[in-house]
Amino acid sequence: MQAGNAHYRLDTDLPSTVPIFPLEGALLLPGGRMPLNIFEPRYLEMVDEAIAGSRLIGVIQPSLDGARRADGEPELCNVGCAGRIIALSESGDGRYLISLQGVCRFRIVQELAVRTPFRQCRFAPFLTDLDEDQAEAGIDRPALLKAFRAYLQANDLEADWESVSRAENAMLVNALSMMAPYGPAEKQALLEAADLKTRAETLIAITEMALARENEDFGSSLQ
Repeated sequence: MQAGNAHYRLDTDLPSTVPIFPLEGALLLPGGRMPLNIFEPRYLEMVDEAIAGSRLIGVIQPSLDGARRADGEPELCNVGCAGRIIALSESGDGRYLISLQGVCRFRIVQELAVRTPFRQCRFAPFLTDLDEDQAEAGIDRPALLKAFRAYLQANDLEADWESVSRAENAMLVNALSMMAPYGPAEKQALLEAADLKTRAETLIAITEMALARENEDFGSSLQ
């Protein structure tokens, strides 16, 4: 996996710990890019430390059940995605505008007791994510595009279909998963999908269920 100027091929290419950035409803996947507007002081410090070190930040959702620790901070999902800071600019009013590129998913092994204002953890990376030649066999591309097109039409949205048609399966599946306007539980299911084929099938199923709900709501409004 290449992210910016760095290549990640083995577990030794990754640090043993990563700073944690909890973001509800956010989905970063390997190879995907996520723009972030950083303004909270503790996360400004997190970016400074990441830039001075591995440049990696772990994006992870708060626990889906809303549980909180004794100090009021949210409990976390077990699985997140580490992203490398590949672009950073200063806004002039105290904010950072950064771009993360997904490197690999990870499972939290242990949250660390730290003095930094941001949280950190030891993590176990999903090493299969570092293989850029992951199998794309079995992905039902026509079904994926059909479901996506139907969702856009139902919600009066548009897409750059020329770019979509040129995208390779891995990029297409991950890009559609990241941009899909679904809730935290659906985003976590897409993140934790075992492989690309499973993620594509999960995205199709979620989209079809969303369309079915919208049709039911529309029918109910006419009664």
